[in-house]
Amino acid sequence: MTDMKSRWNEFPFKPGRFPFFYGWVILFASVAGVLVSAPGQTVGVSTFTDYLIENIGLNRNQISTSYMIGTIASSLILTWAGRMYDKYGARWTAMASSLLLAFVLLCLSQSDRLIRFFVSDKNSDLYTGVAVVVMILLFFILRFSGQGVLTMVSRNMLMKWFVARRGIVNGLLSVFVALGFSVAPLLFDGLIQSTSWRHAWLLMGVFTGIIFTIFVFVFFRDNPEESGLLPDGEKHGHRERHVTIKAFKQYKLNEARKTLSFWLYALTLAVCTLYVTAFTFHLISLFEMAGLSREKALGIFIPVSVISVFVSLAGGWLCDRIKLKYLLVVAMAGELIALISLGYLNDGFFYYSFIIGHGIIGGLFNVLMTVTWPRFYGQKHLGSISGFVMSLVVFSSALGPVIYSLSLSRSGSYNYASLVLAALMVIMLAFSFKGDNPQDKFENEDSFD
Repeated sequence: MTDMKSRWNEFPFKPGRFPFFYGWVILFASVAGVLVSAPGQTVGVSTFTDYLIENIGLNRNQISTSYMIGTIASSLILTWAGRMYDKYGARWTAMASSLLLAFVLLCLSQSDRLIRFFVSDKNSDLYTGVAVVVMILLFFILRFSGQGVLTMVSRNMLMKWFVARRGIVNGLLSVFVALGFSVAPLLFDGLIQSTSWRHAWLLMGVFTGIIFTIFVFVFFRDNPEESGLLPDGEKHGHRERHVTIKAFKQYKLNEARKTLSFWLYALTLAVCTLYVTAFTFHLISLFEMAGLSREKALGIFIPVSVISVFVSLAGGWLCDRIKLKYLLVVAMAGELIALISLGYLNDGFFYYSFIIGHGIIGGLFNVLMTVTWPRFYGQKHLGSISGFVMSLVVFSSALGPVIYSLSLSRSGSYNYASLVLAALMVIMLAFSFKGDNPQDKFENEDSFD
């Protein structure tokens, strides 16, 4: 299937004829790809939630449950999507994902009418059941195409074009994405206010399906070798500064899952998305339970963003120079600080320690999520490996709000959920010194394909 991956690689232009290394264009394209996934991310969906409740006739719990089930369902096929990425490459997989995202955005803009097409009486029990099923299906497609495939493909493509500078380009990607996602809710809300919730989704669907799909075809390329180029524009050895930056052995998914390092990194990322999604979902309630105001809750985002941007850039620069396990230890420590602080949240020390811990893991999340898999397990099966990790991350993000809700309903406090996760992080931190790169034990690639 290599022919399919490289088909039309020289059209409408040859990447090798650019006056500078085409990888920098790939960086721009990757940033665009992740940003266009915003309507499929929680920050995008949350802007439309109240409009869905008002126009569809479901309550908040029903919408939230539909969202959770759709998200979990999407996570179950992301490993398969990763295999399709390995088979067809970044360009064609991203185009398919872009068209699918556009389709579901158009469907969401007509979701109330779509439901009434099947059942017209809003007061019937059948209407509620049909509405929930329709919304589960739409959220499933939205989360699969946006949060899942488009994000995964955009990040993986960038990692194939850079080897020695993987860390720093990922740091730049993370900064642009963080800034973009921070203003996305305001942009979406502005679009809604200037048109309507329905037309906002319609416009985003048309933009994604036509303009962005053309953009993907023009600029996305799966890897430099198929365009007659080399990563970073020059040949690199397997090791620089005593750090293995290029894989000797190309691991398959089943082989990667047999290594302890795989689970140390994957579970750290999964626990992070679990508590972050829960924290965001229950933000105001969490702070009210701790005796803090709404303003105090919303006030954490600016300092957290500042810390995250700094840590992301520093982490990106450092991961090209030091072993990733040292950044894993820092990420785990940041996560542990955030969870303990959330468990004992108050208006003093723990409020500020939460900001610090949350900022640290927020900054290192994208570094570990993107750089780890090609460096540790190679590029040949990168789609299936990163797809499996993405499925864990998406699945855990769906469970987060439910786990914290159960903690509140069963114990009267959110604290227990945070402290149980903190205990898990303590155990994982004890094993973090074993988070070495599996490639470190190889001296050459002569025996590997």
